[in-house]
Amino acid sequence: MTTNTTNSNSPTLRVALIGLGAIGRVIAQELQARASEGVCLVGALAQHVAEGEGQGVQVLTELADLLALKPDLVVEAAGHGAVKAHGAAVLRAGCDLLLVSVGVLSDSALQADLEAAAEAAGRQLLLPSGALAGLDYLQAARMAGLERVCLRSRKPPLAWRDTPAEALLDLASIKTPTVFFSGSARDAARLYPKNANVAATLAICTLGMDATQVELVADPTIQGNVHEIEASGAAGEMRLQLNNTASKDNPKTSMVTPYSVMRSIMSRRARVSV
Repeated sequence: MTTNTTNSNSPTLRVALIGLGAIGRVIAQELQARASEGVCLVGALAQHVAEGEGQGVQVLTELADLLALKPDLVVEAAGHGAVKAHGAAVLRAGCDLLLVSVGVLSDSALQADLEAAAEAAGRQLLLPSGALAGLDYLQAARMAGLERVCLRSRKPPLAWRDTPAEALLDLASIKTPTVFFSGSARDAARLYPKNANVAATLAICTLGMDATQVELVADPTIQGNVHEIEASGAAGEMRLQLNNTASKDNPKTSMVTPYSVMRSIMSRRARVSV
């Protein structure tokens, strides 16, 4: 939670984006709308300058040119490939890095490289809660001792197109909710990089990529994205269900995701932050 007041005595937070897709565009619009609140969008990295047309964003096609704008924080919203290509360089340049594509951290070697770059530069690798809730409780419960964490993610068949799920079931004809993946958060994030970032985020906050269990479900009876979390341990039990509206531009992700990123950004400017 953040208050709606900012610390006017602090310098403006200079933010840069990597990616202007469904999530990046919303973040760009929100940053521009909140310019009076101590944040400034300095530019965005994209494959083509034309991606910024009509958005009032300075678009660059080379990372070096983006970093030359001296951002304090770089927000990645372009997929796993962008993190692999640019993540460590952003941190080494002295910028904090906020990842939307958290599932890329299923690659333990890459995670180690990013952490080493952050440590060497004295910067932070930041992860938003995305389409999940209750992560603050779960992180506290982990300190007390967590024993079991499970995530069940249900999305309409449309959201699983162009994924390995297409080889496992006929997405066009299923009539009932169908589980097509059951395994670790690491495997879920690796196999379904555009759908299972929430699995990676939950795992990092709790029992880790290999001990956190995940089920992925194609569900023709729903329109949005449903995430169900069950956790138990010394601190008690949690059962949480989130019925998220899907992004109108990308059914694989939830509408709330870019606003979760904005909450993370604005918390760095707030007088009171939880």
